[in-house]
Amino acid sequence: MPTVKVLNMAGKEVGEVELSEAIFGIEPNEQAVHIAVKNHLANMRQGTQSALTRAEVSGGGKKPLRQKGTGNARQGSTRAPHFTHGGIAFAPKPRDYSYTINKKVKRLALKSALSQKAIDGAIYVIDALEMDEIKTKKFAEFLKAIGVEGKAMVVTSAVDENIVLSARNIPGVQTTIATILSTYDVMNVKSFIVDKAALAKIEEVYA
Repeated sequence: MPTVKVLNMAGKEVGEVELSEAIFGIEPNEQAVHIAVKNHLANMRQGTQSALTRAEVSGGGKKPLRQKGTGNARQGSTRAPHFTHGGIAFAPKPRDYSYTINKKVKRLALKSALSQKAIDGAIYVIDALEMDEIKTKKFAEFLKAIGVEGKAMVVTSAVDENIVLSARNIPGVQTTIATILSTYDVMNVKSFIVDKAALAKIEEVYA
């Protein structure tokens, strides 16, 4: 069973906690992670791209030249795809790219992502993650104190407005709550910072 140090907001070690073997100690399944990340990115697509086909481009109603006798190829419209200002062949149209994946695969992917973070030593458990005021500078000092640089995910047990607003202007730092973790978000950050109460909730929800 993997164990990690418990730190306070000042970066001092105040204890140790055992992580759940079922969530943080499995063999990471790369295929499941790939499926989940691909699904997440597809679901994020707006699908609003659109272009005009030859039937939708204005003009081109008149036959540009007679059928025979000019030595040119026969043409019916100046709005065919091979003409300048012509329509687009197989033009993209608005569509929905989202799809669902098997719940078991989705859960396996998240457990694999969390287990990989444990293997990499990138999980930081905080004894009590709380801010008494909205202060970006103070939150940045907290990250520096625990040795976190670059992209990081901060997980709390419930929405804490002071933490959300303090962290949102720090490049690469995102906040979330324990019950809505995303495989893509976990894999997209270097460090996984979790409050001790949020850790208990993660183990309760995803075990």
